[in-house]
Amino acid sequence: MPKTIYPDYIDPDKILPKIEKRKEIAHSKLFTIEQKQLTFSNGTQTTYEAIKGGKKGAILVVAMNTNNEVLLIREYCGGREHYELAFPKGNIEIDEKMEEAANRELQEETGYRAEEIAFLKTVSIAPGYMGHITHILFAKNLHWSPLEGDEPESIEVYPWALTDIDRLLQRDDFTEARSITALHLTIDYLKKHEC
Repeated sequence: MPKTIYPDYIDPDKILPKIEKRKEIAHSKLFTIEQKQLTFSNGTQTTYEAIKGGKKGAILVVAMNTNNEVLLIREYCGGREHYELAFPKGNIEIDEKMEEAANRELQEETGYRAEEIAFLKTVSIAPGYMGHITHILFAKNLHWSPLEGDEPESIEVYPWALTDIDRLLQRDDFTEARSITALHLTIDYLKKHEC
């Protein structure tokens, strides 16, 4: 039976379910699905399946140029089978720091490197069945410094004026939740820091 909890109170002592057993049930080039047998603090036992996340997660970078434009990329998205506008993103390699990964992805996907990078927030997508996390970063003071990426075709870069965000949010090809979240976090960050 659900119970109402008011937003100002989140129980810090709530006990996590005990993981009795875990096993990998499927594995591909991109995904590993894990099955977990859990016991909750009330004694209920159940089985969960989840896509495991990478060891360090991924980064998504909102880069702003000197014209107060954010750099979007347009690339093919296999899951939706169409081209989508989004912010540059990618996995953090084992030997990389978050900021290093941000600059590498920026250089591979936009051709620019940032002199200043600020952490905004770590977000998840569908945490009920995905262990993946994405660190959202804001970057500025850009200079041209391209790196070769691993994309199957050249990525198109679209500078988008911050004054025209409403039009971006209405587009049918700007739907990725992480990018929309990153856009709002960036606008809040810029208001607070008067960039």
